[in-house]
Amino acid sequence: MARAGGHTLTAFDHDLGELRSLIIDMGSVAEAAIAEAMRCLIERDEVAAAELIAADEQLDDLEAEAERRAVELIALRAPMADDLREVVAALKIAGVVERVGDYAKNIARRVRRLPEGAQLEPMSLLPEMAKIAASMVHDAIAAFVERNPDAARQVCARDDALDDFYESIFRTLVTFMMEDPQNISPSTTLLFVAKNLERIGDHATNISEMVYYAATGDRLLDGNINTRDG
Repeated sequence: MARAGGHTLTAFDHDLGELRSLIIDMGSVAEAAIAEAMRCLIERDEVAAAELIAADEQLDDLEAEAERRAVELIALRAPMADDLREVVAALKIAGVVERVGDYAKNIARRVRRLPEGAQLEPMSLLPEMAKIAASMVHDAIAAFVERNPDAARQVCARDDALDDFYESIFRTLVTFMMEDPQNISPSTTLLFVAKNLERIGDHATNISEMVYYAATGDRLLDGNINTRDG
């Protein structure tokens, strides 16, 4: 059975399935990195944090392999229309997920900068914020694999909750810094962590917008549909 562009259904679907599997693997690695970075921060585990930073090359390698397969798929199978959008989306998503891993690495780097015994109130909020960010990444990848535009829109809608977490943490930490200069260093560290988690949510939203476009041909911006006809 043939498709437009000369590639066979079986060959193209096989290659696309392998590309999807790579994206799934990248998402799993990124999710695990977020969770481990937060564990290291809460438990002040500097040894494990250093190991996590060193392990970041795994995502770099997966991204390179995903890019290679996507370019090869385009060159050899000449996909058209919906198929081409999906392959291009996979290519872009691989780069975004790699950056999510970089944010997890950045959080791990802050472990050694957090003073021992620092117990500022927002510390208790960060793990929940991290769970939301990681779940957004997970669900955005799942929406890509399932070609589910509705699921992609739902991920975008959850970004507001992550933004609310960040705003709350920001205001609280600024208050702490104003009340006691000794709080400036740990508060700055926690602000950095919260900002990285907020950026992970932004990237999950970016992935979801790519998924929506790949599945429908319409652009999803800030949760609103921007059709090709305007």
